[in-house]
Amino acid sequence: MPPTENPRPDAAGKVPFAMRDPLHVPRERYHDPAFYALEKQNLWPRIWQMACRLEEIPRPGDWVEYEICDQSILVVRQADHSIKAFYNTCPHRATQLCKGAGRARQIVCPFHGWRWNLDGTNSFVYGAQGFHPDSLRPDDIRLTECRVDTWGACVWINMDPDARPLREALSPAAAHLDAVGVENMRVWWWKEVVLNANWKLAQEAFFEGYHVMQTHPQLTMGAGSDYPADTVEHLTFDNGHSLFRGREGTNYGTERTSADEFLERARVLWEGQDAMTLERDLHVFEGIRDKVSPDEDFPPAAIAALYEYARGARIPMPPPGEGLRLWGGEVFLFPNYLMLPMYANSLAYRVRPHNDDPEWCRFEIWSLTTYPEGQEPGRARLEGRFATDDAENWGVIPRQDMSNIERQQRGLHARSYRGSRLSTEWERAISNMHEELDRYLGR
Repeated sequence: MPPTENPRPDAAGKVPFAMRDPLHVPRERYHDPAFYALEKQNLWPRIWQMACRLEEIPRPGDWVEYEICDQSILVVRQADHSIKAFYNTCPHRATQLCKGAGRARQIVCPFHGWRWNLDGTNSFVYGAQGFHPDSLRPDDIRLTECRVDTWGACVWINMDPDARPLREALSPAAAHLDAVGVENMRVWWWKEVVLNANWKLAQEAFFEGYHVMQTHPQLTMGAGSDYPADTVEHLTFDNGHSLFRGREGTNYGTERTSADEFLERARVLWEGQDAMTLERDLHVFEGIRDKVSPDEDFPPAAIAALYEYARGARIPMPPPGEGLRLWGGEVFLFPNYLMLPMYANSLAYRVRPHNDDPEWCRFEIWSLTTYPEGQEPGRARLEGRFATDDAENWGVIPRQDMSNIERQQRGLHARSYRGSRLSTEWERAISNMHEELDRYLGR
């Protein structure tokens, strides 16, 4: 298909500021109130979205609230360890039942004390004798469920009862993440920031590695503008998903690199974000530094040592193979979840609208790792919401990214600016996401 051809002409006439070609994104898609209202109406109620991680609700009775725009969903671990998701509202007079996260034997309305079992059936109505029987029919006063499923150690919800199955919706991108063992990963740390930026703009910063040269100069190892832009390949998929990864024949750990450069790259990632590369990985690599001959290629030896360490520590790393190309890359799952795997670790991002305002978003960041068998941590909890410039809680790498995102949002309002002009090679994932969005908005 020519790069300027509209891939979904059927949606263009129904959606304001629609995508007309894959090279340009109208600026209004990031701030127009009517466009945002259409997302609330036609996207979020119809799409599978990551609601929580499984380790947020490890035991029966554990519950967590998931918020998206003006909707609140209650995700509850059942007595048989299955999971249900309910609209978080009392059928009596609409009071929100739960806030945040917790554990309970029953769900209790804070207003009039009505109660529900964990499966959503009503167990108690205070003063029931004062109601007409038609108002208290059991099926009418049970909590209303929405679709729920699990993948990638996460719980996913969908408010559309007719939605296609989760794995079909996540295909084919989810299979790439299966190959790097994301199902075995658990929370190392989990934090949140509120950004003065549209939710789509915020996540697009991570759809490409093109920004590394300028935004993260420390990652270029001094190459500056000579840092090659074509070290990774970018793929787009149906359903709005995408990824970037090492090019064919450049699996992570197979390129010829000196021990000093390899170790410095690992240290920059660990010190810069405590994610993707963790301190234990760096210790393994440093431990073989003097054991590898200067004539021997260091990266393959380092990766072999990491696998040997994982076997001894009973860390279930995925077997080496095609998945190694994804180390240091990224997978985007439409509409708002990203993973950046490396070794037995990964960064994960979830971006949502905030305060019902198209120019603000909640940006959550997880550092995930694979723990030794039998040493998995307890219930995962958000460490807090921190300012963009909080150097005690954010490493230099996320701070660099955050500063650009908010500057982009401000730049959208320049009278001279009409919309993004995208690279055909490095930024196709951005327009692919917007094209899928138009498919939902045009329904």
